[in-house]
Amino acid sequence: MMIDTNTIVSMTEANQNFSLVTRIVDQYGTAVIFKNNKPRYRVVEIEDEDTVETAADEDVLAVSKKLLKRNAAIYEELAK
Repeated sequence: MMIDTNTIVSMTEANQNFSLVTRIVDQYGTAVIFKNNKPRYRVVEIEDEDTVETAADEDVLAVSKKLLKRNAAIYEELAK
């Protein structure tokens, strides 16, 4: 991952001055927060985030069925 050095902020600086992080995001489109000298978090504008996805209905139903099956005994006990 290529990181522009202008977008790097330490965790301490981000905690003490979050408005700096938002100004960097406004100017460069992203900010990278380092923790223990390693990139840990990436801050982007919501409008720019292209990885935001919603799950397909089929996927949600499959997970729901799996949870219902796994926890059937608990649900039955709660229904009493």
